Amino acid sequence: MTTTSKIKSIDFYRKIPRDLTEASLSGAGLSLIAAFAMIFLFGMELNNYLTVSSTTNVVVDRSKDGEYLRIQFNMSFPALSCEFASVDVSDALGTNRYNLTKTVRKYPIDPNLKIVGPEFHPGPIPNPTSHGDDDHEGEGAHVLTSSTFDEYARRYSVLVVNFYAPWCIWSARLKPSWDKAAGIIAEKYHPDTGRILLGKVDCTDNNDLCRKHHIQGFPSIRIFRKGHDLKDEHGHHEHDSYYGERDTDSLVKAMEALVPKETTLALEDKTNGTVKRPAPRAGGCRIEGFIRAKKVPGNIIISAHSGSHSFDASAMNMTHYVSQFSFGRELNFWMRRELYRIYPHLASVYDTVEANLTGRIYVSQHENITHDHYLQVVKTEVVSLQKRKEFSLLEQYDYTSHSNTVQNTNVPVAKFHYELSPMQVLVKENPKSFSHFITNVCAIIGGVFTVAGIVDSMLHGAMRMVKKIELGKQF
Repeated sequence: MTTTSKIKSIDFYRKIPRDLTEASLSGAGLSLIAAFAMIFLFGMELNNYLTVSSTTNVVVDRSKDGEYLRIQFNMSFPALSCEFASVDVSDALGTNRYNLTKTVRKYPIDPNLKIVGPEFHPGPIPNPTSHGDDDHEGEGAHVLTSSTFDEYARRYSVLVVNFYAPWCIWSARLKPSWDKAAGIIAEKYHPDTGRILLGKVDCTDNNDLCRKHHIQGFPSIRIFRKGHDLKDEHGHHEHDSYYGERDTDSLVKAMEALVPKETTLALEDKTNGTVKRPAPRAGGCRIEGFIRAKKVPGNIIISAHSGSHSFDASAMNMTHYVSQFSFGRELNFWMRRELYRIYPHLASVYDTVEANLTGRIYVSQHENITHDHYLQVVKTEVVSLQKRKEFSLLEQYDYTSHSNTVQNTNVPVAKFHYELSPMQVLVKENPKSFSHFITNVCAIIGGVFTVAGIVDSMLHGAMRMVKKIELGKQF
């Protein structure tokens, strides 16, 4: 027995000579049906193999110690001036940050929530350390009223006005220094020359005038230049604010720097940036940006805040419209495409469902109302598999909110208290084995072939039996 014969003896698939086989129409039809069935089932199995499957579980939050949470917001306060609007953050670990400006932008808005000017750059919250004289005798600053204000503004090249309230402790401290500085300026630059005048307005008696110039904190010192306080296309006035030291010498020095030269109509501003800056052009403010906070319970507080101004709590209105309030980072194009691939349902929810606060307006029915928002935040983490390695694709944060209003004697605020749930939703991509796919494909092909062969044998046997019966009837 030759080697070739020995090898042939182990053939599992011994061939029947073609001359010993018989083709039939029923076999041809079954063969076509079996081929289409194989192709269809193979396509279904391939689609199942290529489709990403995922499992959803509720587990303990897997955040690492020291991680930070990004909180994004866009809110409009139609009755809170950008001049004093402050964004403060605190948390359960004792961290306190006041008047955030690095990642927060402010824009003046009108009562219809439309932006009416460029971004407001407030600089540091004013906190003068000196108020100078305690006593002063003399006429002091000129008293201005709603009926005389415009006349003095037209008469003098520079009009510097102290808007005050008699009940304000800071206004009382400024009064002696302001009156004395006004007297010194009047001696150096006689009022008849029309070059500069220091005046004062009692906001308790001239409330409409103070509202017109968006005075929300007392005392507020405004600098009006002749010809520079004309209304623009939005109907708003342009002038400056003074935030320097409040002692007599500092006031006199700053005022002298504002006096126009006799030889030119141009006004030279020699004050430094910490002393003077543009006053708010409207009484409302849009606050937008983000903060990075530790993943512990905390608060975001928006209020009127200053270290050297008083606020009339009964006149403060914290009505606000929330355009956006969300947790977590935004998705870039690649992450969004990967998210659609892994978990289309979550991606559609991410795109269409708005958070509870978004798109809502919270109105103060009357002044001195504090708005408290309590947010329960739940984390959803999507874990992707790439090259057999896991990586966190997305950390999305959904939350439920409950809001409440309370009236108190303090300056009202809008407070957002957030608390993260200790549990999280984990969406994980499940890997699929290629060997399992090949096994299923072989099972499909073999199974269809075998079943088709059995059916063909049954049909062929039935047809032979019918023929035998017919032959028996003839004979």
